[in-house]
Amino acid sequence: MFLPICKQDMEQRGWDEVDFVYVNGDAYVDHPSFGAAIITRVLEHEGFKVAFLAQPNWRTTDDFMQFGEPRLGFLVSSGNIDSMVAHYTAAKKPRSDDAYTEGGKAGKRPDRAVTVYCKKIREAYPNANIIIGGLEASLRRFAHYDYWDDEIKPSILIESGADILSYGMGEKSIAQIAHKLDQNIPISEITDIKGICYLCDPKDTPLTGKECPSYKNVLESKKEYANSCRIQQDEQDHIRGKLIKQRHGDKMLVQNPPMEPLSTEEFDGVYDLPYEYTYHPIYKDGVPGIEEVKFSLTHNRGCFGGCNFCAIQLHQGRFVSKRSKESLLKEARLMTEFSDFKGYIHDVGGPTANFRDPSCEKQLTEGLCKNRKCLAPTPCKNLKSDHSEYIDILRELRELPKVKKVFIRSGIRYDYLLEDKKTSFTEDLVKYHVSGQLRVAPEHCSQTVLDFMGKQHIESYERFEKQFYYLSSKVGKEQYLVPYLMSSHPGSTLDDAIELALFLKKHKLRPDQVQDFYPTPGTISTCMFYTELDPYTGEPIYVAKTSKEKSLQRALLQYYDPKNKELVLEALKKANRYDLIGPAKTCLINAPIHRPNQQTRTVQNGQNRPNRSQKQQGKRQTNKKQKRK
Repeated sequence: MFLPICKQDMEQRGWDEVDFVYVNGDAYVDHPSFGAAIITRVLEHEGFKVAFLAQPNWRTTDDFMQFGEPRLGFLVSSGNIDSMVAHYTAAKKPRSDDAYTEGGKAGKRPDRAVTVYCKKIREAYPNANIIIGGLEASLRRFAHYDYWDDEIKPSILIESGADILSYGMGEKSIAQIAHKLDQNIPISEITDIKGICYLCDPKDTPLTGKECPSYKNVLESKKEYANSCRIQQDEQDHIRGKLIKQRHGDKMLVQNPPMEPLSTEEFDGVYDLPYEYTYHPIYKDGVPGIEEVKFSLTHNRGCFGGCNFCAIQLHQGRFVSKRSKESLLKEARLMTEFSDFKGYIHDVGGPTANFRDPSCEKQLTEGLCKNRKCLAPTPCKNLKSDHSEYIDILRELRELPKVKKVFIRSGIRYDYLLEDKKTSFTEDLVKYHVSGQLRVAPEHCSQTVLDFMGKQHIESYERFEKQFYYLSSKVGKEQYLVPYLMSSHPGSTLDDAIELALFLKKHKLRPDQVQDFYPTPGTISTCMFYTELDPYTGEPIYVAKTSKEKSLQRALLQYYDPKNKELVLEALKKANRYDLIGPAKTCLINAPIHRPNQQTRTVQNGQNRPNRSQKQQGKRQTNKKQKRK
């Protein structure tokens, strides 16, 4: 049974009022892949009356007032993704569709939905309690760079006027907030719950924790902004993470340490709640966002991969938690009874499909290492790579009645997979779980760029590529790797983009799509984009910021597309790579052009840089000298 979506639904349940109104920027989909569904079902399970207000008309207060003022407060989220990302491409062009709206139509939510909704609620009910959460709020909890306005904005708590921000995965924190409100504790006094942010008078600021540079300071200094981002990332750990403070004028923003992740038993309990597993029947044209997840299973949360461009580590965190095999099999059996189930489980995954446990035993007592990554640039010596439990789950899912095939479509970390001394998982992967193509994410091939991304070097992809094609051939299957690639990431020069184009040519890869780096709030890479600094070293970084620079790098990654010929030609000329223009097989494009007599290539930052072969030659010479010694 769906939650009430209008006053009539509320009255049919015999309710005179509701405890909470959940305001959401998405259409109402009651499926555990949608954060709004989880939070509202958790509150229902805790005994609270919850109404669901999906995509209200934000131009008036009418929709916000239809349930009356809730007894305990409003809960506000933009939906499954950031409203600005939902509305605009990386080039800031408006999108024509929205997967989380009926019929995929755009325009049903405002830009910066959390802030707009909160202001309308304040207009309707000036004294109502407002708690914000979800991805949009979580990643804007501190002063942050806003790509769309190209400026530093204050915490979303300041802009929205909300009372409390529940960051990260909020099941535990929202339940605790709800019970304290139910005990008539004023919302201004709810300051002791993990996983929340609140504002207070500077004189009432807790004495413990770490203080970020203030909003004023990060506005005035990019170096201070980089320091602020580093502190926020470093303390995002539920074991060793400290309380963080940041001054905003006459208010102090306080972030309590992160909430502990769900235990396996708690995780199972969340997925055992009575979801409808579909969109509300009022949506006659359906909601496209359900299609990829309706027949998929989420088995984990968190990601110790820690890519710098990914928001997961600041939202879910790097600690991996998991559901039990029994819980996954129970959901799968339920799935097979759906009338539209065709025998295919689309995914058994999460942020990273093949993570089931923390990467080492140390994390259980000491948390994840500060300033270090588990996999990059090389795997930590304490890394424990074991796929045995995941293999067992997949095998039992394959054996369920009515199940024809079980796919894995969320990301596989091949660098982690390669550290597993057993090849059982890779063998099962190519034999049972690939639908002709396996998407993987090398992202780039330049060692410099991969270091800025926080990814392993390209040699690990090449090792996996050989293993994948060898095992596919061994089982008699013609299957392909489809790499995700990113252009214009901070640190990527035109030379690096050319290096990637040559890598693609060598490996006979022709990506259909290339993702421009998208500076979304809360990531280390976005900090690099804005400041042009590495927040961990303070060293300057080259950043492609203009649309022209970005278009040249993007075109190089699809050099074979005739519509990109002029851009590729311009890029090669700008980089003085005339050796790659012409009819030879080694060239990227064939075009008649005068080849100037130049001996030195100049990269975009104005410094001469040897190419990859020169670097390797220098290393070989150094090695020879060492051997002689």
